[in-house]
Amino acid sequence: MKLKRFLLRYYPPGIILEYEKGGALKTKSIDLLDLSPETDTEELISAIRKSEPLITASRVDQVKLLIVRLQEKLGQQDNRRFCLFKALQAHILPLTNVAFNKSGSSFITGSYDRTCKIWDTASGEELHTLEGHRNVVYAIAFNNPYGDKIATGSFDKTCRLWSVETGKCFHTFRGHTAEIVCLAFNPQSTLVATGSMDTTAKLWDIQTGEEVSTLTGHSAEIISLSFNTVGDQLVTGSFDHTVSLWDVPSGRRVHTLIGHRGEISSVQFNWDCSLIITGSMDKSCRICFNAQGSRVLTASADKTARLWDVQSGVCLQVLEGHTDEIFSSAFNYEGDTIITGNMYPLSGLGSIPFQFSIKLALRKM
Repeated sequence: MKLKRFLLRYYPPGIILEYEKGGALKTKSIDLLDLSPETDTEELISAIRKSEPLITASRVDQVKLLIVRLQEKLGQQDNRRFCLFKALQAHILPLTNVAFNKSGSSFITGSYDRTCKIWDTASGEELHTLEGHRNVVYAIAFNNPYGDKIATGSFDKTCRLWSVETGKCFHTFRGHTAEIVCLAFNPQSTLVATGSMDTTAKLWDIQTGEEVSTLTGHSAEIISLSFNTVGDQLVTGSFDHTVSLWDVPSGRRVHTLIGHRGEISSVQFNWDCSLIITGSMDKSCRICFNAQGSRVLTASADKTARLWDVQSGVCLQVLEGHTDEIFSSAFNYEGDTIITGNMYPLSGLGSIPFQFSIKLALRKM
């Protein structure tokens, strides 16, 4: 094995090793979930070297620098507020979902117009339009932290894999018998998981385009899913009011979480995978963690998005400005930008087509 380079993962803290083995480029992670600003770096490096042969004496200084950068990031305070930065007219038909790449420099939108669009965050310029689906593009995601691929899931029962740089479609995944309404990449960017109205979730191999496994057990539509940080577990939320936890390698269901009195609308692991947060139509809402795991963002039919503190459960800020239900929201990786989307037409007078809006909010320094 030959180490090629390090990739730094701020949340959850860790170092990704990119290495060559047998002519193939592979990755593995050194998870530092217990890292804090007070951690003794020398002791930690010594422990890492004992368990990871790729970290040789010549690499110690690099690893130490990366650990110090992680400690500095963990020590940053998170007490700033958000303000409206930009409102964009995105599609001529309703939006379905929004998502950032890791750096927050780009984001994507899905729409009832059967397309997914890639946007530049700073300028609001449209970079690419991904066309090919024959029905609504409902589920979208970047393969973060790499950010070079996009997956789209559609009401045409297929999932497509695209190049961010060129807009080319690599694969079309076929196998579901009903609409695809949620999807996610695993952290290694080797698998895509899709959830469908056919009550199943499927795992797909990104390189070959082949189906890896089908997860069965829910009795109603799977509406949300999420991988854990390691990628060996997947959580799914369903209209059957339950949440299921799956073992990815075996495809076996490990736990069923029961408690909501309505359909599940959102599920997600927190940054260290010690918690799962769920949103439901029993007067809960659509939710997401920031990468740091310190804040939760909720989007609601009351036309607002709300920012919550995870430890105290206190609402820190109400983000207003939309004039209709907010159906999708997301943090960027740094947690300093929020994107929200609604389905209210901004204009529709005379010859001006209806436009459906997205809003960007930035943290005040």
